[in-house]
Amino acid sequence: MRTIAVVCRVSRGVPWRIDPMATIHRRTDTLPVGIVLASVGGFLDAYTFVRYGVFANLQSGNMVLFCVQATDRHWHAAVLSVIPIGAFIAGVLAVDILGVPHVGRLVRRPLRLVLTIQIVLLTAIASLPDGTPEPVTTVTVSLVAALQFATFTTLRNAPYATLMASGNLRTSIGAAHEWVVSKKPEDARRAGRYAVVVGAFAVGAVIGAICTRFVGTPAVAVAAGLLAAVLAMLISETRQLERGEANV
Repeated sequence: MRTIAVVCRVSRGVPWRIDPMATIHRRTDTLPVGIVLASVGGFLDAYTFVRYGVFANLQSGNMVLFCVQATDRHWHAAVLSVIPIGAFIAGVLAVDILGVPHVGRLVRRPLRLVLTIQIVLLTAIASLPDGTPEPVTTVTVSLVAALQFATFTTLRNAPYATLMASGNLRTSIGAAHEWVVSKKPEDARRAGRYAVVVGAFAVGAVIGAICTRFVGTPAVAVAAGLLAAVLAMLISETRQLERGEANV
């Protein structure tokens, strides 16, 4: 079984906290980070769908598109639909490798590395000229999406996804039902958190669709900017945690 170092502290009655930059797994996101990441997820899906008719995040959708095109014997379109799936698999495997203990010892700040790679790749896509082959963009964006999907998986110590709305919506509805039955405030707060994340995904998709229609390829730079904001937030959290530990 894997053992992954986790940096924690207890101070002034504050529960155990995890250094947001210290480990690639077993960490938890704050709500602001989750909101921005969900908006990036919605943006990327809208971007690739508006431009190319495929999904960056929703690989089940790409599988359906592949099957539909294959049954119609539209082989070129079928291949274009399945290529992002391969990129997504590669991204998930890359994050999983970063979680291997001996790799983790070599990469001190894996989250910082993952976010930097995402930002660089999206910035590169934004600078591509018109006429660039479709797979170049779809593969790169799907890789970026996979890195995010596999890295950011926990919101306030509960599972969530930043690339899709279905699971978060189900959790929000379930928590709302539990609140109606039990009247426990924590259930209401949990329902609200997940509802906000779902809303952020929808807002990101709207912004992504509008920007892509009016700006074209460079629109994806907006997503890079949002990820840069996430990186800044995580660095700030790390510094606050380190200052707090110095005062213990």
